[in-house]
Amino acid sequence: MTKNIMLFYLIAVVVLCTNCKQENSKLEPFQLSDVELLDSPFKKAELTDMNYILEMDVDRLLAPYLREAGLEPKAESYTNWENTGLDGHIGGHYLTALSLMYASTGDVRMKERMEYMISELKKCQDAFGDGYLGGIPGGYEMWKDIAKGNIDAGSFSLNKKWVPLYNIHKIYAGLRDAYLYGGSTVAKDMLIKLSDWAIQLVANLSEAQIQDMLRSEHGGLNEVFADVAQLTGDSKYLQLAHQFSDLSVLNPLINKEDKLTGMHANTQIPKVIGYKRVADEENNQAWSDAARYFWENVVTKRSVCIGGNSVREHFHPIDDYSSMLDSEQGPETCNTYNMLKLTKLLFMSDPQGKYMDYYERALYNHILSTQNPETGGFVYFTPMRTGHYRVYSQPQTSFWCCVGSGLENHAKYGEMIYAHQGDELLVNLFIPSKLSWKEKNTEIIQKTNFPESDIVELAVNPEKATSFNLKVRYPSWVHKGDLKIEINGGSVDFKVLENGYLSIDRKWNKGDVVKVVLPMHIQVEQIPDHEHFYSFKYGPVVLAAKTDTTHMDGMFADDSRGGHIAAGPKVPLQDMPIIMSDPNTIQSKVHEVDGKPLTFTVDSLVSDHYKNLQLMPFYNVHESRYIVYWQSETKDGLAEIKKKIEQEEKAKQALEAQTIDLVYPGEQQPESDHFVKSEKSNIGVFNGKHWRDATGWFSYELKDPKKEAKVLRVMYCGYNGGRTFTILINNKKYKDVVLENNDNVFYTIDYKLPKDIVDSSNGKLTVKFVAAEGSVAGGVFEVRLMK
Repeated sequence: MTKNIMLFYLIAVVVLCTNCKQENSKLEPFQLSDVELLDSPFKKAELTDMNYILEMDVDRLLAPYLREAGLEPKAESYTNWENTGLDGHIGGHYLTALSLMYASTGDVRMKERMEYMISELKKCQDAFGDGYLGGIPGGYEMWKDIAKGNIDAGSFSLNKKWVPLYNIHKIYAGLRDAYLYGGSTVAKDMLIKLSDWAIQLVANLSEAQIQDMLRSEHGGLNEVFADVAQLTGDSKYLQLAHQFSDLSVLNPLINKEDKLTGMHANTQIPKVIGYKRVADEENNQAWSDAARYFWENVVTKRSVCIGGNSVREHFHPIDDYSSMLDSEQGPETCNTYNMLKLTKLLFMSDPQGKYMDYYERALYNHILSTQNPETGGFVYFTPMRTGHYRVYSQPQTSFWCCVGSGLENHAKYGEMIYAHQGDELLVNLFIPSKLSWKEKNTEIIQKTNFPESDIVELAVNPEKATSFNLKVRYPSWVHKGDLKIEINGGSVDFKVLENGYLSIDRKWNKGDVVKVVLPMHIQVEQIPDHEHFYSFKYGPVVLAAKTDTTHMDGMFADDSRGGHIAAGPKVPLQDMPIIMSDPNTIQSKVHEVDGKPLTFTVDSLVSDHYKNLQLMPFYNVHESRYIVYWQSETKDGLAEIKKKIEQEEKAKQALEAQTIDLVYPGEQQPESDHFVKSEKSNIGVFNGKHWRDATGWFSYELKDPKKEAKVLRVMYCGYNGGRTFTILINNKKYKDVVLENNDNVFYTIDYKLPKDIVDSSNGKLTVKFVAAEGSVAGGVFEVRLMK
């Protein structure tokens, strides 16, 4: 009897432990190699991306690394950002893209290129001899200075180099991904050596010095070091991740303080990804909550309908989206690329449907829309300005950050369609695909024409009958009670869980078919600051209208520094259509077009210029001007608002017509595009406007190709009254300045430019602001070269 009791006890312990293990098992995504995309816009985008990858020259991407290692490059560097200070950053992205594409498709050409890159990069790392690897011009000597504590950090510079920490992060990530997705153990060894080099880099620096260095944009270095800690099991790399975590951003997030307005968006998002990775590695609830708070803030308060955020790369005020609706530099693709990475991490530790609702929104409406379906070109800015257009990269001219992330975006569409945890399978996204669930010896085939159809079929094919819990996301855009489920043609009861998933737990047999019906409806979404601007969605799909194809200057980018910006003429907003409707009835103005899937018309349009506009998925709108946000007014307010818009637009157009070149100080890309240089300089934000000042000096290179500049217009603010400094043009003293005292009022001063300076300028004017002894130059809010 005693033996039987003991045996029963042991069996019970084993069962309990097995159940505990299952309950505590971690939710995980499937490997990309486990998920095959089937025919859909996503599959087409994947293949188009592969063609773009193949058009690029690996040796040209490797050239900066070989040059800096003292080896002979096999080809010239690419131009654009790749030979103006950010040399090598695309090489890291490209290595990641090859690894992702190989994992997703099994295409041997991707594997061969990946292995060739690693072999060449290893030669470079071996030549340095201490684990270092990078393409930053003069980077090796710069890092030696930093290791000695000689640190000169600005938001977008470090020791006179263009964001070198951000740059080197790309090759860290490339090596990591070549191991994780491409299976290269050589890349793993190189990654560890490069991480050991970073440990030595900061070994003699104080925490204060490291935090000072981290004022410079540094990508997701803390994320990578947390990944290396996981790969090696060595806690020293987790300590390194802590050292590379910017506390000036982290601490307000821990305290749930919103300090984001005016910040450079894509500098902050990768940091937060790193906070979350550190939190996951050490079970740090405070850091995890900080990442969640950031996500909630950005997604619910700072994002537009397509899931993107930022204007001119910076977070705008949460209560004023006017710049979003006015600027040609709307949401940046890199931001959404990184927000999806953060969303994935948050979902894996807390599988709430809201995360996948956002992921779906951003994937369909921003990421998918940022690739030209014919040429494969990538988009940097997606303007929300009515009647504007996008610019597409070209493989031999364009090497922006959003080209790097773009190469990756369309190579990993399979990563979040499914997830698994023990005996649970989560279906997160409705994308045609084939899943190989190896642990269950089960194949799942998802067949659907979604979003053209609201029917999704899941064919379940286990090798032998097996039990598991199928969990399908109940999207927020499906009305409560509308979703229907059938199995093998018969209706089935299911329960909707608190996390926004429905659950079907049963034994599955080969050939079982689950039919999910997801009824879609037109939805109207107001812009978050509650102004009278609205977007239309059908299910999760944002709808937009093509307007015309006139004057889309530079739509296919050249290699100029500003080539990523759609700088063609802006259509006057008073000429754009307005929907005459009360906000409560605007949804009724949209009607489906018979016989044309996902095509709609909008009635009650007031327009002198545009007729018969049709709505379609934004991801299908290309090489055209477009409308995403529609202004709506009542009949009584129409005349007044059109008059107001016309007055504002005339003033803006008159200013733009007189402007030859323009810099917004304190904003990363405008400054980088104008080759900012500085000493003892600071940047900040006041009343929504960015500024730069200096106790030393700062300068910009402005373009005047026709030598027609007559006026230098500079914007200041009255709260800096009494500051004295000198303006130099092309290194010649031009003007001594004493700023006015005028409370907190913004004002401009026009400085007439001497003709001899302009005539001898060679089409470029370097404007330098130099502080007087004991004073400060600026703050300067705008620098505008005018006719």
